[in-house]
Amino acid sequence: MKRHTVIDSPYDPLTLVADDGVLCGLHMVAQRHRPPEETFGERDDTLFDEVAEQLNAYFEGELKEFTVELRLIGTPFQRSVWDQLRQIPYGETRSYGELAEALGNMGASRAVGLANGRNPIGIIVPCHRVIGAGGSLTGYGGGLDRKRQLLDLESGSALF
Repeated sequence: MKRHTVIDSPYDPLTLVADDGVLCGLHMVAQRHRPPEETFGERDDTLFDEVAEQLNAYFEGELKEFTVELRLIGTPFQRSVWDQLRQIPYGETRSYGELAEALGNMGASRAVGLANGRNPIGIIVPCHRVIGAGGSLTGYGGGLDRKRQLLDLESGSALF
């Protein structure tokens, strides 16, 4: 059974969704590929204390690795990409090509990009750490401004 809440963040409100008490979604307000609200289930503000605490610590620059339990729902390829995203250390970036190489398929950069864009648990599964081959900021479901803000936060140059 799905339930959700909405929490404040420096990047506008975030909707947290749990399936049987396990986080399966973190969605931004104007996020591309945001699921319809009716799929989030009833509002329940009691389920998300640990997630909210870890997110707040992350936004304060005090948390570098999330430990909340996740339920990543997607195809086997998408889940393999999302697993690779979770391997990118705080404050570092990888290109789509580097992720494809890590998956053993150099020609899969576009597929990696598509899977990255469908990441259901943004920020915690750090799709914002993926950049273009030349170091350019490319594609982010939450918008390039928000991607820059998250990368700046992790590099220590955020101004909040």
